[in-house]
Amino acid sequence: MSAHVNGDSGPAVPRGLVDPASARPQPRPAGGSPGQPMETVVAPPATNGRVIPAPSPAPAAETVGAGSRPSLQAHAGVVTRVLAAALDAVIVVVLTALIDLAAAGARFLWSPVDFRWPRPTAVGTVGVLLLVAVVYLSAGWALTGRTYGSRLMGLRVLSSRHQLLGWPRSILRALISVLWPVGLLWCAISRTRSSVADVLLRTVVVYDAEPYASVPVGVPARGGPQAVS
Repeated sequence: MSAHVNGDSGPAVPRGLVDPASARPQPRPAGGSPGQPMETVVAPPATNGRVIPAPSPAPAAETVGAGSRPSLQAHAGVVTRVLAAALDAVIVVVLTALIDLAAAGARFLWSPVDFRWPRPTAVGTVGVLLLVAVVYLSAGWALTGRTYGSRLMGLRVLSSRHQLLGWPRSILRALISVLWPVGLLWCAISRTRSSVADVLLRTVVVYDAEPYASVPVGVPARGGPQAVS
């Protein structure tokens, strides 16, 4: 068994007894240029003179791809939908009263001397109520799929493919709902819990408490996170 002599005056150490695993870390420059701080490089452990390579990192968990189909929610029942419609009716009445007050205030500012409190007819009042209801429902369904009443009840109005309706279909659905509100009761006997407006326009009302509507498979999201709807 051969031996070698250290650079100093220390005793000779047998070459065959040197264990690479017990070697001390050797410092080296971090960037390879002088003047930079030193970093310590630790040699990997060895077995029988062979260096064991470091294990490769475990593969990351597979994430759900963008093309996965979102889960579909259950269709809303008649009780929840009637409560949401009642809340929306109250909101429409309040909005109409605010509009009437705003119009009266504008008349007063324009001609305070000749101002008289407006006395609308029954036909005019009903017409304004219907107009406000159509605008209110159309805007809610086209923009977010829900009105304030639907939001309180955790509902959302979507197409049969679980997409937002868009303005044309939202306006048509609002007209049907306002002119024939009893069509909502059809969801009580329908197997799919569909009202008359849902059957005619191929829409659904689902339970959904998320703030955004989901994006269908293969269609990129527009300016917001994806959420189930």
